[in-house]
Amino acid sequence: MPNELYFCDMKPIIAPSILAADFANLQHEIEMINESDADWVHVDIMDGVFVPNISMGLPVVEAINRHARKPLDVHLMIVNPERYVEAFFKAGAKVISVHIEACPHLHRNIQQIKALNIKAGVAVNPHTPIDLLKDIIADVDLVCLMSVNPGFGGQKFIENTYQKVKELRQLINQRQSSALIEIDGGVNEKNAKPLLDAGANVLVAGNFVFSAPQPKEVIGKLKALA
Repeated sequence: MPNELYFCDMKPIIAPSILAADFANLQHEIEMINESDADWVHVDIMDGVFVPNISMGLPVVEAINRHARKPLDVHLMIVNPERYVEAFFKAGAKVISVHIEACPHLHRNIQQIKALNIKAGVAVNPHTPIDLLKDIIADVDLVCLMSVNPGFGGQKFIENTYQKVKELRQLINQRQSSALIEIDGGVNEKNAKPLLDAGANVLVAGNFVFSAPQPKEVIGKLKALA
């Protein structure tokens, strides 16, 4: 994998969520991310079945990839993700996360992603106990903790997320896993530093970035946190 996916300077990985972007000016939004201190482009895929919303499909991801100079971090909020993993890889994904709640054969799903020589992540809904990850944590590269209920942007951050981050960090250490902890939902200037202090590595920010008058400055401030 390209080295840009991981960093040794201990600074957080910042992944603006394109779901909150202006889709009428998508190329411009991607170019803004390219020119910023962001590390990844977070892409939420929703099917209207696993979550009560529909976001975007393969043609949009392909279009994003044509302009992006940052790795695409694709979050599949869909049922039967194994049917589409290879297609999203071909569309440009460098990280693919699938939901533990949507995968009765999660280990097989993770193996499928890793066989493509990209990073494999598991996403966890707010109500799902961290303990359910104990048998998979050593096999994944990333855990995406949902800090809002998945399906819609702009939701209020769930305060219990701090405790879940601490529990997950403890599990990662116990199992000697190298998995990164990604926080997805409601990240802002108030909770970003406490999340990192609790053990998070990757911050997904949507509305907080794209609704700002100077989004590149917001990204830079998040990146400067340690």
